[in-house]
Amino acid sequence: MSVNVVHNPVDIAVSGLRAQALRINVISSNIANAFTTRTASGEPYRRRDVVLATGADEMAGVDVLGVLADMRSDFKRILQPGHPHADKDGYVSLPNVEIPTEIMHLVAASRAYQANAAVLKRYQEIVNATVQLLR
Repeated sequence: MSVNVVHNPVDIAVSGLRAQALRINVISSNIANAFTTRTASGEPYRRRDVVLATGADEMAGVDVLGVLADMRSDFKRILQPGHPHADKDGYVSLPNVEIPTEIMHLVAASRAYQANAAVLKRYQEIVNATVQLLR
């Protein structure tokens, strides 16, 4: 026997807002560090990405699984012999951040954030209309 669970639309939209806000922050960090050639680890900045998944019940919103470094793509190498971080051959390793791709991800995350905010606004309008009808 299955039981239908009714999820609160506010909780679902808020989980989406939180997830997209984190994505926007991580993407902004990627853009800000697009030319950082040295981090505390001694290598260039490595782009990061937010891993999202649906909750245990698919209608329960979104869960943030974590923020992971992109290990799939290599650092870019440019010839710049005078740079203080150049290797013996004069090449400097740059982060694996592609700014146009990050801007595209930023627009998508921003639109997803706006969509979740619109859900909250519509829900509030429905609640207000219901209260007016009950008066």
